[in-house]
Amino acid sequence: MEDKESKSRVGIRSYVSRTSRRFTGPSGVGKGTLLRSLLPKYPDVHLSISATTRSPRPGEVDGVHYYFKSRELFQSLIAADELLEWAEFAGNWYGTPRLPVLEQVKAGKLVVLEIELEGARQVRQTFPEAFQIFVLPPSLEVLEARIRGRGQDSEEAIARRLARAQIELAAADEFDLQIVNGRLAEALQELESALFAAV
Repeated sequence: MEDKESKSRVGIRSYVSRTSRRFTGPSGVGKGTLLRSLLPKYPDVHLSISATTRSPRPGEVDGVHYYFKSRELFQSLIAADELLEWAEFAGNWYGTPRLPVLEQVKAGKLVVLEIELEGARQVRQTFPEAFQIFVLPPSLEVLEARIRGRGQDSEEAIARRLARAQIELAAADEFDLQIVNGRLAEALQELESALFAAV
Protein backbone atom coordinates (compact mmCIF):
# COMPACT_ATOMS: atom_id res chain seq x y z
CA MET A 1 0.00 0.00 0.00
CA GLU A 2 1.38 3.40 -0.96
CA ASP A 3 2.11 5.87 1.83
CA LYS A 4 0.81 9.44 1.76
CA GLU A 5 4.15 10.83 0.56
CA SER A 6 4.21 8.46 -2.42
CA LYS A 7 0.64 9.37 -3.34
CA SER A 8 1.52 13.06 -3.05
CA ARG A 9 4.48 12.66 -5.41
CA VAL A 10 2.31 10.80 -7.92
CA GLY A 11 -0.34 13.51 -7.71
CA ILE A 12 2.16 16.31 -8.26
CA ARG A 13 3.77 14.42 -11.16
CA SER A 14 0.39 13.92 -12.84
CA TYR A 15 -0.55 17.58 -12.38
CA VAL A 16 2.77 18.84 -13.71
CA SER A 17 2.38 16.55 -16.73
CA ARG A 18 -0.95 18.15 -17.58
CA THR A 19 0.12 21.74 -16.90
CA SER A 20 3.51 21.90 -18.60
CA ARG A 21 4.80 22.17 -22.15
CA ARG A 22 8.24 21.11 -23.34
CA PHE A 23 9.64 23.42 -26.02
CA THR A 24 12.68 22.14 -27.90
CA GLY A 25 14.61 22.77 -31.10
CA PRO A 26 18.13 23.31 -32.44
CA SER A 27 20.23 26.24 -31.31
CA GLY A 28 19.46 29.25 -33.50
CA VAL A 29 16.03 28.05 -34.60
CA GLY A 30 14.30 30.96 -32.87
CA LYS A 31 12.82 29.35 -29.75
CA GLY A 32 13.56 32.37 -27.60
CA THR A 33 12.21 34.82 -30.17
CA LEU A 34 8.93 32.91 -30.40
CA LEU A 35 8.46 32.72 -26.65
CA ARG A 36 9.46 36.34 -25.99
CA SER A 37 6.98 37.46 -28.65
CA LEU A 38 4.10 35.43 -27.26
CA LEU A 39 4.35 35.08 -23.50
CA PRO A 40 3.87 38.75 -22.50
CA LYS A 41 0.24 38.33 -23.62
CA TYR A 42 -0.31 35.56 -21.08
CA PRO A 43 0.56 36.35 -17.45
CA ASP A 44 -0.59 32.89 -16.34
CA VAL A 45 2.07 31.22 -18.48
CA HIS A 46 5.46 30.84 -16.80
CA LEU A 47 8.67 30.31 -18.79
CA SER A 48 11.03 28.25 -16.68
CA ILE A 49 14.48 29.77 -16.21
CA SER A 50 17.34 27.35 -16.86
CA ALA A 51 20.58 27.06 -14.93
CA THR A 52 23.79 27.05 -16.96
CA THR A 53 27.54 26.94 -16.54
CA ARG A 54 28.21 29.20 -19.53
CA SER A 55 29.26 32.80 -19.08
CA PRO A 56 26.60 35.53 -19.37
CA ARG A 57 26.32 37.24 -22.74
CA PRO A 58 26.09 41.05 -22.93
CA GLY A 59 22.77 42.18 -21.49
CA GLU A 60 21.94 38.89 -19.77
CA VAL A 61 20.90 39.11 -16.11
CA ASP A 62 21.28 36.33 -13.55
CA GLY A 63 17.87 35.07 -12.47
CA VAL A 64 16.15 36.69 -15.45
CA HIS A 65 17.66 35.03 -18.51
CA TYR A 66 19.48 32.17 -16.75
CA TYR A 67 20.74 31.15 -13.35
CA PHE A 68 24.49 31.33 -13.98
CA LYS A 69 26.36 28.68 -11.98
CA SER A 70 29.91 27.43 -11.64
CA ARG A 71 30.54 23.87 -12.77
CA GLU A 72 31.05 22.83 -9.16
CA LEU A 73 27.74 24.30 -8.04
CA PHE A 74 25.93 22.82 -11.03
CA GLN A 75 27.23 19.36 -10.15
CA SER A 76 26.07 19.85 -6.57
CA LEU A 77 22.55 20.64 -7.86
CA ILE A 78 22.57 17.36 -9.79
CA ALA A 79 23.79 15.43 -6.74
CA ALA A 80 21.05 16.96 -4.57
CA ASP A 81 18.35 16.05 -7.15
CA GLU A 82 17.46 19.73 -7.49
CA LEU A 83 17.21 19.65 -11.30
CA LEU A 84 14.34 18.23 -13.33
CA GLU A 85 16.73 17.64 -16.22
CA TRP A 86 20.25 18.48 -17.27
CA ALA A 87 22.40 18.08 -20.36
CA GLU A 88 25.68 19.26 -21.82
CA PHE A 89 25.57 21.41 -24.94
CA ALA A 90 28.42 23.18 -26.75
CA GLY A 91 30.76 22.54 -23.84
CA ASN A 92 28.44 23.93 -21.17
CA TRP A 93 25.86 22.40 -18.86
CA TYR A 94 22.19 23.41 -18.84
CA GLY A 95 19.42 22.28 -16.51
CA THR A 96 15.97 23.10 -15.14
CA PRO A 97 15.73 23.83 -11.40
CA ARG A 98 13.00 21.64 -9.91
CA LEU A 99 11.60 23.84 -7.13
CA PRO A 100 10.63 26.93 -9.21
CA VAL A 101 8.71 24.73 -11.67
CA LEU A 102 6.74 23.01 -8.91
CA GLU A 103 6.02 26.35 -7.22
CA GLN A 104 4.62 27.85 -10.44
CA VAL A 105 2.49 24.77 -11.12
CA LYS A 106 1.07 24.88 -7.59
CA ALA A 107 0.27 28.56 -8.17
CA GLY A 108 -1.90 27.55 -11.14
CA LYS A 109 0.48 28.61 -13.91
CA LEU A 110 1.01 26.81 -17.21
CA VAL A 111 4.76 26.13 -17.24
CA VAL A 112 6.84 26.13 -20.43
CA LEU A 113 10.25 24.44 -20.37
CA GLU A 114 12.61 25.68 -23.11
CA ILE A 115 15.15 22.87 -23.05
CA GLU A 116 17.59 20.87 -25.16
CA LEU A 117 16.76 17.49 -26.70
CA GLU A 118 18.49 15.38 -24.06
CA GLY A 119 16.81 17.37 -21.33
CA ALA A 120 13.42 16.91 -22.98
CA ARG A 121 13.97 13.17 -23.05
CA GLN A 122 14.78 13.17 -19.34
CA VAL A 123 11.68 15.18 -18.47
CA ARG A 124 9.58 12.81 -20.58
CA GLN A 125 10.52 9.99 -18.23
CA THR A 126 9.20 11.93 -15.24
CA PHE A 127 6.27 13.75 -16.88
CA PRO A 128 5.19 11.54 -19.81
CA GLU A 129 1.89 13.36 -20.37
CA ALA A 130 3.40 16.82 -20.81
CA PHE A 131 2.80 18.19 -24.31
CA GLN A 132 6.00 18.30 -26.38
CA ILE A 133 6.69 20.94 -29.05
CA PHE A 134 9.65 20.84 -31.44
CA VAL A 135 10.65 23.90 -33.48
CA LEU A 136 12.34 23.35 -36.84
CA PRO A 137 14.04 25.76 -39.24
CA PRO A 138 12.81 25.93 -42.85
CA SER A 139 16.18 24.42 -43.85
CA LEU A 140 19.69 23.88 -42.51
CA GLU A 141 20.86 26.76 -44.71
CA VAL A 142 18.45 29.13 -42.99
CA LEU A 143 19.54 27.81 -39.58
CA GLU A 144 23.20 28.42 -40.41
CA ALA A 145 22.41 31.96 -41.55
CA ARG A 146 20.59 32.67 -38.27
CA ILE A 147 23.46 31.34 -36.18
CA ARG A 148 26.00 33.39 -38.14
CA GLY A 149 23.75 36.43 -37.90
CA ARG A 150 24.04 36.42 -34.11
CA GLY A 151 27.77 37.06 -34.45
CA GLN A 152 28.55 35.19 -31.22
CA ASP A 153 30.25 31.99 -32.38
CA SER A 154 33.57 31.00 -33.91
CA GLU A 155 33.66 28.88 -37.07
CA GLU A 156 34.41 25.85 -34.91
CA ALA A 157 31.43 26.56 -32.66
CA ILE A 158 29.14 27.08 -35.66
CA ALA A 159 30.22 23.73 -37.09
CA ARG A 160 29.48 22.04 -33.74
CA ARG A 161 26.06 23.65 -33.52
CA LEU A 162 25.14 22.60 -37.06
CA ALA A 163 26.31 19.03 -36.48
CA ARG A 164 24.26 18.91 -33.29
CA ALA A 165 21.27 20.42 -35.10
CA GLN A 166 21.20 17.54 -37.57
CA ILE A 167 21.02 15.06 -34.68
CA GLU A 168 18.23 17.04 -33.05
CA LEU A 169 16.23 17.43 -36.25
CA ALA A 170 16.30 13.66 -36.71
CA ALA A 171 14.47 13.38 -33.37
CA ALA A 172 11.61 15.74 -34.26
CA ASP A 173 9.13 12.87 -34.62
CA GLU A 174 9.52 12.10 -30.92
CA PHE A 175 7.48 15.23 -30.19
CA ASP A 176 3.71 15.77 -30.23
CA LEU A 177 3.90 18.78 -32.55
CA GLN A 178 6.48 20.18 -34.96
CA ILE A 179 6.42 23.90 -35.77
CA VAL A 180 8.45 25.23 -38.70
CA ASN A 181 9.72 28.69 -37.76
CA GLY A 182 9.85 30.24 -41.19
CA ARG A 183 7.41 33.14 -41.04
CA LEU A 184 7.23 34.45 -37.49
CA ALA A 185 3.53 35.36 -37.52
CA GLU A 186 2.50 31.90 -38.69
CA ALA A 187 4.78 30.14 -36.22
CA LEU A 188 3.45 32.31 -33.39
CA GLN A 189 -0.13 31.46 -34.25
CA GLU A 190 0.65 27.75 -34.27
CA LEU A 191 2.57 28.00 -31.00
CA GLU A 192 -0.25 29.92 -29.34
CA SER A 193 -2.72 27.19 -30.24
CA ALA A 194 -0.36 24.46 -29.07
CA LEU A 195 0.38 26.03 -25.69
CA PHE A 196 -3.25 25.98 -24.69
CA ALA A 197 -4.21 22.64 -26.22
CA ALA A 198 -5.54 20.09 -23.74
CA VAL A 199 -5.00 22.30 -20.69
